[in-house]
Amino acid sequence: MAINFVLNGETRSEETVSPTRTVLEYLREDARLTGTKEGCAEGDCGACTVVMVRNGTDETVAVNSCLLTMGQLDGADLVTVEGLSEEDGTLEAVQQAVVDEDGTQCGFCTPGFVMALHALRRSDETVTEDVIHDALAGNLCRCTGYRSIVAAARAACAQPVGDDALDVSDITASEHVSVDDQLFLAPANLADLVASRVAHPDAPLLSGGTDLGLRFSKERESYPVVIFTQNVAELKQVAEDDAALTIGAAVTYTEVLARIEDLYPSFATLIHRIGSRQIRNVGTIGGNIGNASPIGDTPPCLIALDATLVLHGSKGGREIPLESYFLDYRKTDLAGYEVIASVRVPKLTDGQVFRSYKISKRYDQDISAVVGAFRLTIEDGVVTDARIAFGGMAAIPKRAAACEAALVGQTWSEEAARQAGAAVGEDFAPIDDHRASADYRLRVASNLFVRLYRDLDGASDVEVMAL
Repeated sequence: MAINFVLNGETRSEETVSPTRTVLEYLREDARLTGTKEGCAEGDCGACTVVMVRNGTDETVAVNSCLLTMGQLDGADLVTVEGLSEEDGTLEAVQQAVVDEDGTQCGFCTPGFVMALHALRRSDETVTEDVIHDALAGNLCRCTGYRSIVAAARAACAQPVGDDALDVSDITASEHVSVDDQLFLAPANLADLVASRVAHPDAPLLSGGTDLGLRFSKERESYPVVIFTQNVAELKQVAEDDAALTIGAAVTYTEVLARIEDLYPSFATLIHRIGSRQIRNVGTIGGNIGNASPIGDTPPCLIALDATLVLHGSKGGREIPLESYFLDYRKTDLAGYEVIASVRVPKLTDGQVFRSYKISKRYDQDISAVVGAFRLTIEDGVVTDARIAFGGMAAIPKRAAACEAALVGQTWSEEAARQAGAAVGEDFAPIDDHRASADYRLRVASNLFVRLYRDLDGASDVEVMAL
């Protein structure tokens, strides 16, 4: 089967393009659309930003074409900077605003900025200064400066979209694409996903590709079989009841962020820092769990929140505590015939508080050195229960049992927080690497307990309400 998609309004069918070729390479080398630039090739700089409408939706999102594979493009609509202006040369609103506000100098990064704002202008958001800065957080410019670019964003987003709306095609994604010796499987339901997993237990599972995509873009790795999960209907569901929020494994950060902001605001703040909108528009919590990285940002938060993981396989389904999923470095409890179906996150109850903190060299879009997550139950000023988890401190995301024990039964105070922090060394023996030294990790993890206390100290309703 060919890869079928729409590029700048033109239907394309590619029978010989590798499904793991990056969209950026295809645009520049095959389609000769060189307005889309290659900067970092790892989703940080935004020079490669394009706009995609996902299969079967009218959701217009900005994505990094350097991490997106051609297989993921099957059935979708794609717009590059070349597809914005009219045939007579009339510029699209964002392009014109960038010109009017002198928002470009060398121009290398400009197409990416334009496409990020093109997506923002078509969103249903109220465009505030914070929203503009969030929309541009994934785009780097070294010469123009952001003042004029932000001014262009204000001007463009103030204009109604009107007849400038994107016409969405009705191409149906294929469930398998075969090119030469590569097979790209894109099952549409959970049963077919499990069958694909059983038939190809060593094949990587690809969802957003924000991690696996680096193997294609930078490592130049090739796999005989890749299994794509984004088209699996059951994995795209979000459900909420009185007790918990259940997130399908293929739900993107963007798709669930509003729910998380309502229920766990501190967790939402951390998700904003995981990556730019381009990353959040394709990245998934299921993928962040599945890659089993010891520095994954969401697992410590989910472990502290006592989340459970729903696995589904050829032998049926099972549910396990998320903390039991991680066994050793990059080793998990997932069998070769199973997939992650969803994660169930309990809601906070009265008296419970939750905070998460990420320590990294940059505030935005950086790999964490340490992530600390804390869920405390405080009744009449006494800590009656504590769930504390850290990432970056061991070979797996791990609970801090000694720290928890040091807190439970204590009156909640800065001194109690310091004593709990002093127990970090009993729980962890971190390593030195290029992100941080072992000593730094131990010290900062210990200090996060003081930060937690001071963070909560000003909240008058800590003892009586779920925050």
